[in-house]
Amino acid sequence: MNAQNRRAIYERLRAALPVPTTELKYRSPFELLVAVILSAQATDKSVNLATATLFAAADTPQAMADLGVTGVKQHIRRIGLFNTKAENIVKTCHLLLKQHGGEVPRERGALEALPGVGRKTANVVLNTAFGEPTIAVDTHIFRVGNRTGLAPGKTVRQVEDRLLKVTPPQFRRDAHHWLILHGRYTCLARRPRCGQCALADLCEWPDRAMAVAMAVRA
Repeated sequence: MNAQNRRAIYERLRAALPVPTTELKYRSPFELLVAVILSAQATDKSVNLATATLFAAADTPQAMADLGVTGVKQHIRRIGLFNTKAENIVKTCHLLLKQHGGEVPRERGALEALPGVGRKTANVVLNTAFGEPTIAVDTHIFRVGNRTGLAPGKTVRQVEDRLLKVTPPQFRRDAHHWLILHGRYTCLARRPRCGQCALADLCEWPDRAMAVAMAVRA
């Protein structure tokens, strides 16, 4: 895909949603960090249901540590891998208190040193909580990057590096949110909604024309 079409994609995404953000509900960098840890292999909707009660009971590292693993589990049982996630969250709280004065660090290395925090989670926190121009590649963005031709790659890291390279600077801060929402609601895995896609004429997916024709017949 050439630079002109890439720019056009971002311009259209920005026109449709000028101020994008995460669908996770949070009120502080700490709450965002916990929500993103919980979101691994879980939907944002299920995470929001769990954190509604969890954050009411504990919304700081100290309060969460005091709640303990058993207490955290009581609020997140509806989420997959809740046992491991509860343990990681409480361990993370102890490290935040011991090493960072109870604050969420805004350095990648410090974030990735926290239990349950990998590169994707760190990217989300850096971008959403601190406004850094990072791009967290999940399954939706991986699919969109490859399917459209925007940033093809065989691995998540390759797609991330490609997106950072080809995304114009003025779009980098919001690119993560635009692309994940596009993958979540339009460029679906099994039945992409090509007939409703504002990017259809810019997309390089070989099966796009067939998908559009099937949508019209339906």
